[in-house]
Amino acid sequence: MLTLVRLTAIAFALLVSSDIWAQAPAVRTPSFALQIAADRPEAIYKSGEEVTFNIKLLKDNQPTAGVELSYTLTVDGHKQLSTGKLTSADQPVSVKGKLDEPGFLRLVVTCKPAGGAAVTGLGGAGIDPLAIKPSLPVPDDFDEFWNEQKRQLAAVPMNPKLTPVTATVDTVDCFDLQVDCLGGKPVSGYYARPKQAMPKSLPAILFVHGAGVRSSVLASPCNEANRGRLALDINAHGIPNGKPAEFYTSLSTSDLAQYTLKGRDSRENVYFRGMYLRVLRALDFLCAQPEWDGRVLMVSGASQGGGQALAAAGLDQRVTAFFAGVPALCDHSGNAIDRVAGWPRIVPLHANRKPDPKVLQMARYIDGMNFATRTKADAILTVGFIDAVCPPTSVYATYNNLSGRKEMVTGVSIGHAVWAASNERVDRFFKEHIAQVKGTK
Repeated sequence: MLTLVRLTAIAFALLVSSDIWAQAPAVRTPSFALQIAADRPEAIYKSGEEVTFNIKLLKDNQPTAGVELSYTLTVDGHKQLSTGKLTSADQPVSVKGKLDEPGFLRLVVTCKPAGGAAVTGLGGAGIDPLAIKPSLPVPDDFDEFWNEQKRQLAAVPMNPKLTPVTATVDTVDCFDLQVDCLGGKPVSGYYARPKQAMPKSLPAILFVHGAGVRSSVLASPCNEANRGRLALDINAHGIPNGKPAEFYTSLSTSDLAQYTLKGRDSRENVYFRGMYLRVLRALDFLCAQPEWDGRVLMVSGASQGGGQALAAAGLDQRVTAFFAGVPALCDHSGNAIDRVAGWPRIVPLHANRKPDPKVLQMARYIDGMNFATRTKADAILTVGFIDAVCPPTSVYATYNNLSGRKEMVTGVSIGHAVWAASNERVDRFFKEHIAQVKGTK
């Protein structure tokens, strides 16, 4: 039991401590940010038109003056157009530039304000983006090559293995799915369907993944099945699902380390051939389900998943609609015409700045830009004007090759990301597509 003396001492200590804290508050580091915006809200211009980028340096959300700013203006992060220095002011300062041909401008501004950390800001603008052309044409034997791959795939029985798993909602049945495929790796994913679904009654959707090594996602197909759809989410590598995080980390640093570059010496060996074939086999599985309505088959993915969605639509005419968000795997051959290429920039450059001819030729067979020429499916794409991973030039080179009903959702201030408004638009797009196909719109 504490004595009165001890209680008094403790109270005095707390009083003194709180008084010290009141007299010496913690020093707060100010928050700095750079705001960069083109002088048109949509940031789209015609060739030869001048673009003005307005720049503000904010300190705790208020303009701050007198800080040196360094800038670099490039053609979509590739070719440098200008560089220089400015001084921030209470009103925006500006950098001007233009292109005399279709493409994108990207402005990078940096500074190191006193009392704050280094800050970087980016701005982008499209110059006649709907006129951006493919860097190289589709290879003459493109269809011949992929028809042979599909013939080989068709010779492999699916042998689907469905293991029940606990769904995230109680209105659906969900399974861990493994389906045999060409090349030794199976389709591996989570499949969900509404309980008591009637034969030939439901549209189907396939979800494909962005870059990295991870399990399939259980929530995605469960949520879609809860909305009255057959749904399948597959991981990109044909690996087991639901393992501890350490399992996937280990794979990413061993067997699947730098998987994007594996086999790039030939179109038969390149890693993405197997990835695309697993996508096709996943579509085979969905189309074989008795509940599929035989009319609506959709594919959805972003980044690497966007590239897979383009391949799915280009290689399988059963696909009726797809979403490719900030798609990767597009315009691999950009460096053949001194233009930025899309992720993963699979074609290396030699010392003379020329692309490796063997890898360049291979890359044309796995290019979303070329798959886009082979589909009539309804398409919705998203693009970030300041995306340094999947540059907007590569996205538009692909989009412009689509000949069906299509829509581009632009993110003027977006990097490599999907964003809330684009997700909402994609959701409406698929709803509209289903209604239109079923004749209820």
